[in-house]
Amino acid sequence: DVQLQAFGGGLVQAGGSLRLSCAASGFTFDDYAIGWFRQAPGKEREGVSCISSSDGSTGYADSVKGRFTISSDNAKNTVYLQMNSLKSEDTAVYYCAARPDIYDLGYAGYDYWGQGTQVTVSS
Repeated sequence: DVQLQAFGGGLVQAGGSLRLSCAASGFTFDDYAIGWFRQAPGKEREGVSCISSSDGSTGYADSVKGRFTISSDNAKNTVYLQMNSLKSEDTAVYYCAARPDIYDLGYAGYDYWGQGTQVTVSS
């Protein structure tokens, strides 16, 4: 079975850092793109960052560019999201998701989703 487990969320003060992890199993990791998404209360889910496990190319939403860094450890089937300079508007439930790495890198078409991890940034 395909499984994605996101963890690493928590409560942090504005300006602080957190690192989220997404552990994947049940599929050929190198053939998939992994995306991080978030959903804040009362808002639609939005794509935050994504990475191609095959070539390492990355993408970021404008709101997190320069603050967040996505990386992949293919040996561990794990994708990380390093979040620095956190702001109160980053508060949300963060999800990781996977899709076959056959499309242009982006935030559409994700088939598999993990449970969310809460990130709360206090101001």
